[in-house]
Parts: sequence; structure tokens; C-alpha cells
Amino acid sequence: MFTGIITGVGRIAAVRDLGSSSTYGKRLSIAVPDGYLDDVGLGDSIALNGACMTVTSLDPAQQQFTIDISAESLDKTAGLTEEAGRVNLEKALRANDRLGGHIVSGHVDGIGTVSRFASVGESWELRVLAPPALARFLAYKGSITVNGVSLTVNSVDDVAEGSEISINLIPHTVENTALGALREGSRVNLEIDTVARYVERMLQAGMLPTAQKDSAP
Repeated sequence: MFTGIITGVGRIAAVRDLGSSSTYGKRLSIAVPDGYLDDVGLGDSIALNGACMTVTSLDPAQQQFTIDISAESLDKTAGLTEEAGRVNLEKALRANDRLGGHIVSGHVDGIGTVSRFASVGESWELRVLAPPALARFLAYKGSITVNGVSLTVNSVDDVAEGSEISINLIPHTVENTALGALREGSRVNLEIDTVARYVERMLQAGMLPTAQKDSAP
């Protein structure tokens, strides 16, 4: 479980194949800021650009850790195999931590495409085209996670290709996450709000015929 509040920005130091075909995943070495691994142990969960991963080895001397990412995860995420690429990092939530963003699972729901990233006054406007399957979960002033960052949706425009959302980024967010490296055409990991996911399921259940509801376990 995460909150979408980034705790560090890392760099993909190396990408190694785990096998000789596309059915195999990859092993990533992630370089992190000094001291970031002080409270991290083997098997801990760290979100990389919003995707929950498991720490498989630690090298505190080099300030690096590794993860193994499956072919399935590679297919469902973006921006995790670009050597020297910057990635947003978040350690898993502890029971006594503040919930500064919103409830985030670290499971990527879809890949969006940046349609605009430009300065507006002192801030930045980020526009992302989300795939059609996620459109019904996006709402004005609702929450969304973009590359692991908890953000607020300022507007939603449904278009033929999906749903375009507009997000305002304050300078602090641009300076302290990897979002500042985004450009038009960049692919980003999206996770919808957990509450929206359950509301959708409850609405679906409410529309089932009575016989189906009665027979449900």
C-alpha cells in the first residue's frame, strides 16, 4: 500500500535480461539517493513509477537495489526499462505513516500518453490521454496516480481516443519527482482511485438481475 507521495527519485542503472525470449522478464538495478536504503530490507516493497516491486538485492555501498520484473509487468507498464531513465520511488506505507496523498495500491491500471506539458504562470499544466477503459473512473477533482505521483484531476474531456485529463503541477512537484522529464508523447503509468474502483463494482452488482444476485456467493 502506498500514498502517491514520492520519497525519492532514482535512476535505472542497468537492465539485464532474465532469459533469451520475450516470455522472460528483466532484472533492473536502481541507483538511489544517499541514505535511501538505510531502512530498506530484502523483500520490501518499493513502487517504481507507480508499479509495486520487490527488492531482490541490496548494495548499500553503491546505493543501489535490484528488482526482477516479469514479462507481464513489462507489458502493462511504461518507462521501467530505459537505462539512465529517472524513476519516482516510494517506500511502502507503514501503519503509523501520514496518508498525505490518497490510497494507492501500486498496481498499474493502464498506460496514458502525455498530450501537453507546459508552464502556466508559476505552475505546469500536464495533460494526459487515458485509454477508454479508464474513462469512467476519472472525475473532476478526483484523484489519479501518474507515474506513482498522487495528483488531482482539474478537468476531464472525453474524446474518441479515450479521456484527456488536465492536472496542475506546482513547482515543488516538478522539482522533486521525475515528472519534470515528461514531454509530449511520453507514456505514463496510471492508477485509478481505489474508491472509484469499488463504486464501479457496486454499481455493476446493483444492475444484476434479481436471480443472479440471489445466486451470487
